[in-house]
Amino acid sequence: MTENIRASALRTIATERAGLDTLHAALADGLGQPFTEAVAMILAASGRVIVSGMGKSGHVGRKLAATLASTGTPAHFVHPAEASHGDLGMVRPEDVVIALSWSGETAELAALVGYTRRFRVGLIAFTANPESTLGKEADVALILPKATEACPNGLAPTTSTTMQIALGDALAVALLEARGFSRQDFFVYHPGGKLGAQLKTVESIMHRGAELPLIGLDTALPDVIAMISEKSFGCAVVMDLDGRLAGVVTDGDLRRKATMAGGAALRARDLMTVNPRRVGPETLAVEALELVNRLRITALIVADSEERPVGLVHVHDLLAMGVA
Repeated sequence: MTENIRASALRTIATERAGLDTLHAALADGLGQPFTEAVAMILAASGRVIVSGMGKSGHVGRKLAATLASTGTPAHFVHPAEASHGDLGMVRPEDVVIALSWSGETAELAALVGYTRRFRVGLIAFTANPESTLGKEADVALILPKATEACPNGLAPTTSTTMQIALGDALAVALLEARGFSRQDFFVYHPGGKLGAQLKTVESIMHRGAELPLIGLDTALPDVIAMISEKSFGCAVVMDLDGRLAGVVTDGDLRRKATMAGGAALRARDLMTVNPRRVGPETLAVEALELVNRLRITALIVADSEERPVGLVHVHDLLAMGVA
């Protein structure tokens, strides 16, 4: 029984992978030109992308609309059955419609397709049938190659929906790249959850101003200890006379060096570690966490382009915001 289940899973994945290989080959050949035209049409549109589909194609369409919207292409999903009951009002002449139907003959799409033709709204089709109503009516028809469904009865959409998802992802990524959509742009649309936390910069979470444990090169040992204790970061940041980063004194430095000859006469310059690890304000929080973990340190100094310390990020700040 176990072997049969495992064999079924492997067969499903192999069948769907074969469908993706066929789609890959099609994009490298005849499908490449209409795909390029679809990207150009969407980039030229001043409105939104309206995605529609019925059944499993509808589920894929919802995913495509969400992916587009989160990567810089305003989009939303319109249910084809609701379109003829008032939701056609969501479609404007400046929009582009993407209609998904494997057969190209989905009855529920008829009103939406007719509306795009009447009001000259751009129409892009995802279909496997170039001779279908949808395939013929579309301004740009993205014809998916024929593929075997993983369903042993050849009925349940499996390989076909996988191919639709992949083609939709390819479209979204091509648009993302064409728009020059950056990681910071991505953060604007993903401020919540772990993904949003990973896209935050250290500047957005760093301690600054009066919170910083700043001392000078000639700060005496008792004052160094007092600063480290007062600010509770386990370190003090040492600046030179020009306000630039000179070094850092940590709890470990105190334990190792405070017993040196001179005792209380020691200065920060005698105790500090020179050239401490620091990051810029634009560094991603997830990169900062990787750094503190790799170096086994608890805090990172944030310095500006002139090497002036402007902030401090503690490992607890990174963990509290959900970066890990």
